[in-house]
Amino acid sequence: MPYDEKVADRLRAALARSLAPDDDIEEKKMFGGIAEMVNGHMCIGVLGTDLVLHVRPEDEEKVASHPHARPMDFTGRPMKGWYYIAAPGHAAAPDLDTWVKAGLAFVRAAGPKKPTKKRPMKPSKKLATPRPRKA
Repeated sequence: MPYDEKVADRLRAALARSLAPDDDIEEKKMFGGIAEMVNGHMCIGVLGTDLVLHVRPEDEEKVASHPHARPMDFTGRPMKGWYYIAAPGHAAAPDLDTWVKAGLAFVRAAGPKKPTKKRPMKPSKKLATPRPRKA
């Protein structure tokens, strides 16, 4: 599902109001939507007209109880710490600012992103063994 450009523009403006001067932000296209990466962590994004939000464990209960929030189940299974926020839940600027601050609280709690070592993929055992050919 493509993302709503108007929601994305509102989100960019809300982030600009809330970011610290030394925050590093990068926007990436993901899953047909956009993701706002702050200091290397996915913070918040847009998919369709919904926000996609990453929250701290201590904020999950509060977010889950919001009438317009539902667990992110992009893969068919709910993802811990991830929520969709339906359009009515972020229509007003103060509500959008609240969600941005919740995503930024996750980023601040997570701390600096640790660099990952890129390791070469090991060949699959299935691929390592040639299959017998049928005659």
